[in-house]
Amino acid sequence: MNMLKILVAGGAGFIGSHLCKRLINEGSTVYCVDNLITGNKNNVVSLLDNPSFNFFNQDISMPLLPILDRLSEINYIFHLASPASPNKNSARSYINLPIETLLVNSAGTYNLLNLAKEKNAKFLFASTSEVYGNPAVSPQPETYFGNVNPNGVRAVYDEAKRFGEAITFGFRRKFGINARIVRIFNTYGSFMQKDDGRVVSAFINQALSNVAITVFGDGNQTRSFCYIDDMVDGLVKAMSVEKTDGEVINLGNLDERKISEIATIIKDMTSSSSQIVFKELPEDDPLRRKPDISKAKTLLQWEPKTGLEDGLKKTIDYFRNV
Repeated sequence: MNMLKILVAGGAGFIGSHLCKRLINEGSTVYCVDNLITGNKNNVVSLLDNPSFNFFNQDISMPLLPILDRLSEINYIFHLASPASPNKNSARSYINLPIETLLVNSAGTYNLLNLAKEKNAKFLFASTSEVYGNPAVSPQPETYFGNVNPNGVRAVYDEAKRFGEAITFGFRRKFGINARIVRIFNTYGSFMQKDDGRVVSAFINQALSNVAITVFGDGNQTRSFCYIDDMVDGLVKAMSVEKTDGEVINLGNLDERKISEIATIIKDMTSSSSQIVFKELPEDDPLRRKPDISKAKTLLQWEPKTGLEDGLKKTIDYFRNV
């Protein structure tokens, strides 16, 4: 990544901010583009005085003219811009930002793909495990087409990401741009927003506050959680390995756990007096989520290194400090 010029859309978000720091540390010039509806400029405050870091408060769903004069050369474009939380109780969730979510993954992806075509830049679209919907197979391989409700409350995210994948490969086939798709499974770590409504951040902050830890459904639904450092390493490899052009790659952890188990682990690790309570499962909430990462292992020589308890300890320490 040394000496490259890299645009990170959604660069002030949870994953994007970690990626920006990694790229800066490796000697790149980074153009961070974020409209801050779910991102937070505080996530990149340590980079703002770095001459190799450039921040643009810009909605990529709108024309990119305000920043084009600064982008004479771009080598890589990472598209991570999108709301990603399904929790309807969070103002940052895609449930409460439905149009913004649809547009950033459609018009926003179109704008960035045109930029990639103009600059002859390599392109990475950050998709999601949610394209698999409520899967009928587990673990989910990249070849699985998914089981998605196109009209459900979660469709604004699921179908937006599926469209983002389709237009990315449409540009690749028609214009020959160098592009790859990464399907990100549940990820956690520092710089998650306290109020984003995601499982790990919600459980940790409820536990630290000694209020009820809210589990939706009976808690038997499963997720596999990948620590942020491992995810960023996978994203960098997905972009930098030459053979990834035209590939769809799952990135996530194989350690599948029940949601009720995650709640219990976090309660114990925080020595919390919280009670674990159960509420109605939201519409179309997937019952299982576990990636098949065989392709990532073979193509990228990548697999997660951080165990769940180790990653949770670091994340709990972060939220204690903030």
